[in-house]
Amino acid sequence: MTGQPGRGRPLDPTTQDRVDLGFTRGDTLLVTGAASGIGRAVALNAARMGLRVSAWDLQAGPLATLAEEIGATGGEVMTVVGDVSDEATVRDGFAELAGRFGPARYLANNAGPPSSVPLEFDEAVRISVGSVRRMTETWAATGLPEGAAMVATTSVAGNLVGTESDWYSASKAAVMGYVRHLAAHRAGEFRSNGVAPGMTDTPRLAGYADSEAGQHILGRIPLRRMGSADDMALAILFLLSPLAAYVNGVLLPVDGGWTVTQ
Repeated sequence: MTGQPGRGRPLDPTTQDRVDLGFTRGDTLLVTGAASGIGRAVALNAARMGLRVSAWDLQAGPLATLAEEIGATGGEVMTVVGDVSDEATVRDGFAELAGRFGPARYLANNAGPPSSVPLEFDEAVRISVGSVRRMTETWAATGLPEGAAMVATTSVAGNLVGTESDWYSASKAAVMGYVRHLAAHRAGEFRSNGVAPGMTDTPRLAGYADSEAGQHILGRIPLRRMGSADDMALAILFLLSPLAAYVNGVLLPVDGGWTVTQ
C-alpha cells in the first residue's frame, strides 16, 4: 500500500490500492453530515472500499456534487437532503433507503452543528445528542444484518479537554455517554464506538491554523500538523469494519497526540 503516513505526513486520498478493511462489497453505509469535511471523506473512502453509500446532509448542492463524484468512479450512492434532528426527515429518509438499498449494515453518526454557532444550550443539546439517538434507534429498528456497527463522531472537546463552548463540550460528552450505553446494552444487535477528532483541517476550521490560538495548539501537537478529513474518516471506517469486530464502546482520539500533551 502506497501513501503510508510517516511522522506528520497525511495519507494520500487518491491512492488506488487502499485496503478494504475486510468490508463485503455491496454492503451499505449510511453517513450523516456527508456533504463536507469528515462526513464527505467517510463517504468517498467507503465508496472506494466497495460499499454502497447512503449520504445524508442539509446541503443539497454539495451533496449532489458528492454523489456525482462517487458515481463517476462506479460507486453506488443515494442521497437524502434534510435535517437529521427532524423526526419526519429521518423517517422518510429510512423509507427511501429501504426501497433503494435495503437495511444499512453500518451507520456513521457524523452530523452535528459546529462549535462556532451561537446556539442556545438546551436546543443545541437536543439537536446534537437527540439526532444521534434518533438516527441510531431508527436504524436499529430496520432489522440489521449480522455484524452491524455504528460509530459516532464525538470530539476531544468535552471528553478529554474543556472548550469555550459550553453546549459543544456537553453535547460531545453526552454523545459518547450514549455510545457507551449502546455498547453495554445493545451489543447483541450492533457494535458502538466513538471517534474523537482533534484539530482537523475541514471547511469549519478554515484559516484557524493561522490564528494565534491555532498556532498555539499546533505547537502542542507532537505530529506538528492538523489532522486531515481522511485521517478521521479512515479511523471511523476501521471501527465500523470487520477488522474491529471485538472493539466495542471505545473512545478513539484521533488528534496527533495533542491530548497527551495537555
